[in-house]
Amino acid sequence: MDRVDAIRNFCIIAHIDHGKSTLADRMIDLTDAMDKRERRDQVLDAMDLERERGITIKAHPLHMRYTASDGKAYQFNLIDTPGHVDFSYEVARSLSACEGGILIVDASQGVQAQTVANVHLAMEHDLPLIPVFNKIDLPSADPEGAARQMEDVLAIPREECLRVSAKTGEGVPELMEAIVRRIPPPSAGLDGICRALVFDSTFDAYRGVISYLRVFDGDLGAGDPIRLMSTGETYEVKEVGQFVPRPRAVERLRAGQVGYMVANIRHPSEIRIGDTVTRADASAEEPLPGFRRVHPMVYCGLYPVNSADYEALKAAVEKYSLNDSAIVFQAESSSALGFGLRCGFLGLLHMEIVTERLRREYAQDLITTYPGVVYHIHRRDGRMVELDNPVFLPDPTEIARIEEPTIRATILCMNEQIGDLMQLIMEKRGELERTESIDTRRVMLTCRLPLNEILVDFHDRLKSVSRGYASLDYELSGYAPADLVRMDILIQGEPVDAFACIVHRDKAVARGRQICAALQREIPRQQFQIPIQAAIGRTIIARETIRAYRKDVTAKCYGGDITRKRKLLERQKEGKRRMKQVGRVGIPQEAFIRVLKTEP
Repeated sequence: MDRVDAIRNFCIIAHIDHGKSTLADRMIDLTDAMDKRERRDQVLDAMDLERERGITIKAHPLHMRYTASDGKAYQFNLIDTPGHVDFSYEVARSLSACEGGILIVDASQGVQAQTVANVHLAMEHDLPLIPVFNKIDLPSADPEGAARQMEDVLAIPREECLRVSAKTGEGVPELMEAIVRRIPPPSAGLDGICRALVFDSTFDAYRGVISYLRVFDGDLGAGDPIRLMSTGETYEVKEVGQFVPRPRAVERLRAGQVGYMVANIRHPSEIRIGDTVTRADASAEEPLPGFRRVHPMVYCGLYPVNSADYEALKAAVEKYSLNDSAIVFQAESSSALGFGLRCGFLGLLHMEIVTERLRREYAQDLITTYPGVVYHIHRRDGRMVELDNPVFLPDPTEIARIEEPTIRATILCMNEQIGDLMQLIMEKRGELERTESIDTRRVMLTCRLPLNEILVDFHDRLKSVSRGYASLDYELSGYAPADLVRMDILIQGEPVDAFACIVHRDKAVARGRQICAALQREIPRQQFQIPIQAAIGRTIIARETIRAYRKDVTAKCYGGDITRKRKLLERQKEGKRRMKQVGRVGIPQEAFIRVLKTEP
C-alpha cells in the first residue's frame, strides 16, 4: 500500500452548494474511513461557522483506503474545497497538492460563474478533471442541458461526464473507479531527498504549530531533523500523521502522501504557507514552487472594544494567520478607538468569516471600521503611493489623480432579468462589456465594475434582483481614474478618523446623510446641542443635530415674580454656552459598532 502508483491525490471543486461535502460523505461511507458512531452529515465541515452558514470555508484533507473492482488496494487523499469566490485561494492551494480533481456541476442549475473560474484554475495547474453531474435524483434535474453547457462554455466533451446523486449514493461507485483510472499517481523524485510542501497550518496551544504537508520526494518521520527552506531554521519532527478524517499518527509520511507534521515550532511567525520542508542532514538544493502571493482587495481596521486588550488581539491574529495565509495586518492607531490592526482581506465574506472566527475561537471583542480598498494616489511631483487608509490621503492640491481598483465580473442570470441587472450595474458605476447566451434560458454578462462599489451590498442586491438565480465571479482587472474625494465626519466640529472614508463625488452626499442620521440615533443627548456634519474639505454636505436636554431649573419656582424664573433661565443659557465651548462629546462603543455596520 505504500507504493507510489497506488496513491491518488485529488480535490473536489464546484460552485457554492453544488454538493461537494455531501459527495465526500458518500466516499467516506464506501471506504469505511470513519466509524459509523462518529458519522454525521457534511462531516468535513467541522467548523461551527461552516455548519451554520451551510458553506465550506476551509479546505479539509481526508485519507481513505479503497479496494478497486480488480482487487487492488489504493490510497485516496481527498481535499474538500470551498466554493465561494472569496476563498478561491484555498482552491488554488489545494490544487497544488493534488494530481487531479473532481468538477461537480449541479444538474438542476447547470454551469455557474464559480464553475468556470475553478476550471480555469485547474487548467493553470495542468490538472486532469473528472466532470460530474450531481443531484440527478431531483425532479428539476436536467443533465442533458448541463452537458450542452459543459461543451459550449467549458469545452468538456459530454462523454467524459459522470452522473451521480451524492444524496442517494447513485453513481458514486463508478466515480471511485474513474478516480483510479483517470487521475494519475504522483511522480516521486529520483534522488530520494526529502521535499514537502506546506499547504496549510493550524496552531495548538499545547503542541505549537501543526503543518499540513504534501510530501513530493523522500519521506518524513518522527525524530527526523528538518529545515525550513525559506528561513533556514532547523527543527525536530515530533509526530507525523494522516487525516482519517481526524488526525491519526503514522510511522512515516512517504513520497506522494498528504498528512500533517508536528515539530518544535512554537511561534506562528516561524513558518509560512507555501514553504518547503527538507531534511537538515540531507538538504534539498532547490525549494518547491510555492504559491502565487494573494493580494488583499479589502481593508478595514480591527480594534478591541477595551483598549487594554490590544496585545491579546495581536497575538490572536498572528495565530489565526497560520490557518489563513490570505490575511495581512499591521499596527495602526486611532484617536477615537485607540490601538488596533489594519487588516487586508480577499473580500467581504472573507472579512466577515475572519472577524467571526476571532470572536468565537479566540474570544476577541472587536470593532471593525468601514471596509475600503487600495487606491493609487498620483501626486503632482510624479510619485505614486498606494493608500488603504483614508486618514492618510494627501491634501487635494498635491494630488494629480486618484485611481481605484476595478474588477471584471462574470454574472450568470436568466434572460428576463437582464434589464434589472444592467440597471444595478449602472447604479454601481459599472460598464457592460458583452453578453453571451449559455442556453435558451440563461445568459452570461461580462462587466467592469469599481471594486469599492461591490464591497457591502452588491451580492445581496444581485440575489434580490435575480430572485436568487444569478451567480457572480470576479477577478481584479487593474486600476482606473475616478473622481474620488475624502469625506470626514465632524462631531462638535472635530473630525472622527474612524468614520473617514473615500467615496465617489456623486455619492458623497447620500453616504454623508446616511452616516449623520445613524450617528444622531446612536449618540446620547447632552445638556448642549451637538452638530454632526459630513464634510468634503471645508464644504459641509450633510448635517444632523442632536437636540440638548433642557433641565427644568424653574421646577421649585411656583407662583411669585416671573423675573426670578427668567433670571434662572438666563443663567442656564449662559452655562450651556460655556459647556458647548469646552465640552467634548463621548461616542459610546455601541455607536461605532452600529454605524460602521450600517450599509449604504
